[in-house]
Amino acid sequence: MDKEIWFAKTLEQVRQQARAQGSSISEEQVREAFRELELSDTQLQMVFDYLKKQKIGIGEPVDADEYLTAAERSYLQNYLDEIAALPVYSPGEIEGYTIAAMAGETDAQAKLVEVYLKDVTDIAKLYTGQGVLLEDLIGEGNLALTFGVGMLGSLEQPREAQGMLAKMIMDAMEEQIQETAANEKTDRRVADRVNRVAEKAKELAEELHRKVTPEELAAETGLSAKSIRDAMRMSGFKIEDITL
Repeated sequence: MDKEIWFAKTLEQVRQQARAQGSSISEEQVREAFRELELSDTQLQMVFDYLKKQKIGIGEPVDADEYLTAAERSYLQNYLDEIAALPVYSPGEIEGYTIAAMAGETDAQAKLVEVYLKDVTDIAKLYTGQGVLLEDLIGEGNLALTFGVGMLGSLEQPREAQGMLAKMIMDAMEEQIQETAANEKTDRRVADRVNRVAEKAKELAEELHRKVTPEELAAETGLSAKSIRDAMRMSGFKIEDITL
């Protein structure tokens, strides 16, 4: 396997391991994970720095609250005040609801959603600062939780439920972050294309002292008339120096 691919896969495994451990991982665990890659001290430090930027504590849990903005703190407090009114269940009751939920009882599944709503907020705090609002992370996590309690029948033991639900919540939040990043990348590519066409159109329009057609711009710049029309459409037909 290519060393760069191996490194990337190992880094992702370490990150997931840390998330499963409450967003904390020991220095020894990191070194062991990368042992066969024989990283230098400088390269290992880069790994540690990356993990810290991902809000993963090295050797101790990270205080996720310190990364929240004032608006996120306000929203979170209001949300926690709302769910604080929900009933509090004993460990025995939670186990009973879990067993019933595993058997497909919808009332028990609804109770488990109430039980783990607070867990969703704790997990969401770990993913803030990565391009998605805390409110949206919590919403996505709640959807995953609601879906997850209906899948508990696949488990063998009720004690496995919390771990399964936590993983589903984390996966949902990470997928949302990845989708948001991909959409932003696409938006940047679109903006770059529109800006490029607009700049070329302005240059030619200034030279000709009039607006230009897509065909004229294509002949002068090497861009295809189709790409120019696509840029016009993506801009909402607001490129002023082009006439259709």
